[in-house]
Amino acid sequence: MNSSTRILTGHRPTGPRHIGHLVGTLNTWRELQFTHDCFFLVADLHVLTTQYENPSIIRQNTLEMVMDWLAAGIDPDHATLVLQSALPEHSEMSLLLGMLVPVSRLERVPTYKEQIQQLHLNPSLGLLTYPVLQAADILLYKAETVPVGEDQLPHLELTRELARRFNSLYRPLFPEPEPLLSHQPRLLGIDGRTMHSSYGNAIYLKDTPGETSHKVHQMYTDPTRLHATDPGHVEGNAVFACLDAFHPNRAELEEIKELYRAGTVGDVELKDLLAGILNEALAPLRAKRAELAERPSYLVDLLRAGTDRARPIVQETIEQVRDMMGLTLHNRMGVENTPQGAFC
Repeated sequence: MNSSTRILTGHRPTGPRHIGHLVGTLNTWRELQFTHDCFFLVADLHVLTTQYENPSIIRQNTLEMVMDWLAAGIDPDHATLVLQSALPEHSEMSLLLGMLVPVSRLERVPTYKEQIQQLHLNPSLGLLTYPVLQAADILLYKAETVPVGEDQLPHLELTRELARRFNSLYRPLFPEPEPLLSHQPRLLGIDGRTMHSSYGNAIYLKDTPGETSHKVHQMYTDPTRLHATDPGHVEGNAVFACLDAFHPNRAELEEIKELYRAGTVGDVELKDLLAGILNEALAPLRAKRAELAERPSYLVDLLRAGTDRARPIVQETIEQVRDMMGLTLHNRMGVENTPQGAFC
């Protein structure tokens, strides 16, 4: 690693990754792993906030997601992959930080309201405290930088607030992590909403060429365009959003946009173009993913090794936090301290 600057980021294993993940985060992670001390978290505890009824699906989705990470270029020789639930320090840290934040503050987090509306949820306590668990993930590693999209900035701001409050109440321990903003806009799914695994509107990295072409041809384009010769709108058009992310020739793409605006390129032709570009771009990734799918034990061993590397880091942090919050009894008080600060 070429830098001591630590990064903590991750994904919830809600299923296989889609092309929005690829352009929004995975391509950035692939570059960062060679310049920073990167910890990539398989945030399986976070999945329980909305999908606690299906434990077997969570296990399968974890392996699917790790396959996609590796196929997209995440290298375990340059980054540390961590299984969140295998380190109980994440849960304990979340509980302790939860003492420092009012419920009213959590209810104002925009993504809390959005998930309730979009997924028609009866929210659990876990969903409400989701940002506190996310803050725990980051602060446990004393991460200095967190790659985020704009939609995640409110969560990171809460993390910064908790770091300041802890440092002020006790003594300075945590850096206030800075955001590393993604400049890639979120891709639109085939239904015109933001591409999201939970919405069923995604093009997955593991999709076959045929599945990809089928989904592309279902994509919303310009609802005001009634005939192929009508002038079309590029802005807000899901097909052009994907072309912006994947077309290899910017000048050629700008020409296509002008032709579309003039009504001389039809939607079917446009979708044929996108399907071909996507399948060509994803072919090497899909080949590597197919190889990894034959080695599930390798994926488990890789996660175990990364988690073992992370364990001393989080254990040291949680011991410091427990001590500062008065949860350890020191020898000078006549009580022998255990590693967990509990009585035997």
